[in-house]
Amino acid sequence: MPKLTSHPVFKKINGFWTKLIGSTSAFPLESRIFHSISISLIILTSFYIPYNFFAGLYIGSFSAFLLWCFFGYQYYHSRFNGHKHNNILFGLAGIGIFSLNYFANSGIDGSTDLIWPVYLLLLLAISPYRQHIVWLVAYLMCFLIVHAVAYYYPFLVKYPFTAGKGQFIDRVTVFPIPVITIYVIIKYIRRSYDNEKRISEEKAATVELRNQQILLQKDQLEQSSAEKTKLMSIISHDMRAPLINIQSYLGLLNENELESHERPALEKDLLNATNNTMQMLTNLLYWSKSQMEGPQVHLVPINLLSVLQNTLEMEKMQASTKDIVLNYRIDDNITAIADVDMLQLVVRNLISNAIKFTPHGGIINIDAQLVLNECKITVSDNGKGIAPDKQQKIFSINTEPGFGTNNEHGVGLGLLLCKEFIERQGGRIGFKSTFGQGSSFFIFIPAAVGV
Repeated sequence: MPKLTSHPVFKKINGFWTKLIGSTSAFPLESRIFHSISISLIILTSFYIPYNFFAGLYIGSFSAFLLWCFFGYQYYHSRFNGHKHNNILFGLAGIGIFSLNYFANSGIDGSTDLIWPVYLLLLLAISPYRQHIVWLVAYLMCFLIVHAVAYYYPFLVKYPFTAGKGQFIDRVTVFPIPVITIYVIIKYIRRSYDNEKRISEEKAATVELRNQQILLQKDQLEQSSAEKTKLMSIISHDMRAPLINIQSYLGLLNENELESHERPALEKDLLNATNNTMQMLTNLLYWSKSQMEGPQVHLVPINLLSVLQNTLEMEKMQASTKDIVLNYRIDDNITAIADVDMLQLVVRNLISNAIKFTPHGGIINIDAQLVLNECKITVSDNGKGIAPDKQQKIFSINTEPGFGTNNEHGVGLGLLLCKEFIERQGGRIGFKSTFGQGSSFFIFIPAAVGV
């Protein structure tokens, strides 16, 4: 059900009222309260001036006329000339007018006492805080003095109407002044509070959003710094060290006549060093390319066995150099959605890691199966396993690369690259590992359902 205030008529009234009291951007809250009260009192006194006059309440009519002139003058100069209302003149005018009206309008039996506290409330609402205590004391003192004078000199009090009907009319006609004044003041205070609360909440939300953006930028900078540090470490040490070893082996083979029984061992070490370096270089190039070019994924339906068979056979040969048995079991009917190059790189890295951390005579198993709408590929070994304190950072740029069972050394990019490439294909990666017993890494990629 639409709100009544959303009706076009109410919107026009609100727009007209806003023009009369001034916009929030042009006038402070105190001035807008004063404008609202002034307009309300000008309208009310326009009624009270002739009513009191024809009722014989000439002093009351004159007091209403003074209020009409005072508020009209102050409102006009504040709203249209930009001159702030005069708090001191406003406060003194109230004391003078209501003191006069008190004696002219039946004293304590009249209606003046209804207006005193409301006028003070209005004065406190439109005056600065530093004046509040002064006006409070001044009005209390004047109130007490006026009532004391009327008590000790009762002949000064005039009774322009009779008790009963006249007093009833006087109270009923005056009552709207304090009621409307209180309503307007409370309304503006509440509305101002609600607006300030809303603005504060919006600012808090904006600050929170900025803090989140700053934290995100901080994380990105830290990530970028870690990547640069990692890259420099790879270039300065991890890539240089194996190349020096290869150079040393080649120097020995070239400069020395080796015994026939020494040559196979050196050549085997040379082959292992070369393979390890190639693996590191491949991961480094792929990782650097992915960081510079961003995600460039070409997803196509593939037959899993056809795509991975050459990779598996090559890794099987690599495993044989450590007398590791590599078994794979992939149904030739399994199809998936993947980027061929990325998937081959991920599987190659997972198997290379398994070979690296599996001792001589170990076993590595690779199998694939369909799980709901996903294809799950698992690489399991009975190698060293992963220490519990290293498992949380296994897919991080900050992971510390370990040494294999033959002191093979990596750069710590393989699993990070696997995670990044699998997620770009809409898949996920995970693992289970028991330190000293082995590890199982598994990847999930979308299955090519109905292809």
